[in-house]
Amino acid sequence: MRVLGIDDSPFTFKEKDVAIIGAAVRLPNYLEGVLRTKVDVDGTDATDRLREMVRRSRYMENLAAILIDGIAVGGFNVIDIEALYTDLGIPVVTVTRDEPDIKSIEDVLKAKFSDWKKRLDLITGRDLHTVKTEHKPLYVQFVGTELSDVEELISKSTVLGALPEPIRIAHLIAAAIRTGESHGRA
Repeated sequence: MRVLGIDDSPFTFKEKDVAIIGAAVRLPNYLEGVLRTKVDVDGTDATDRLREMVRRSRYMENLAAILIDGIAVGGFNVIDIEALYTDLGIPVVTVTRDEPDIKSIEDVLKAKFSDWKKRLDLITGRDLHTVKTEHKPLYVQFVGTELSDVEELISKSTVLGALPEPIRIAHLIAAAIRTGESHGRA
């Protein structure tokens, strides 16, 4: 099974854009290829850029799923996972280590963006599910698949710790591109 893990590189809010890395991984942990694109920091182009990145990839036809580290990249550049799934026909799963604090997110969105409601709707538009792991639970949203399949996917793609390898690998590559060395946790 081939899965694409996606994460953004470290960035500051003074920067215009941020690198996004995709790691095409044959489960559980065989890295087959790396994809790259950029999105605007706090922009609205994440869905389009991810769609383009996946479409131009030679791996697209054999992807069983896309795993994304959270529903937003580059700050609050929120991904429309429903549109991504509809356009690509590949199940999309967002994965976070910590349960999102929706009230705090709403407060920040209201303070920073005139389109805060649209961004919040994308963040809260799908149910948030808890997936148990050997360590701590993960929080997921998904489209194009069932919770039982997401649980199986996370189990099959997790080697050590709680985070699926495709996301962990994308995180390591993204950090190294930005800082010269991979470090930190995804």
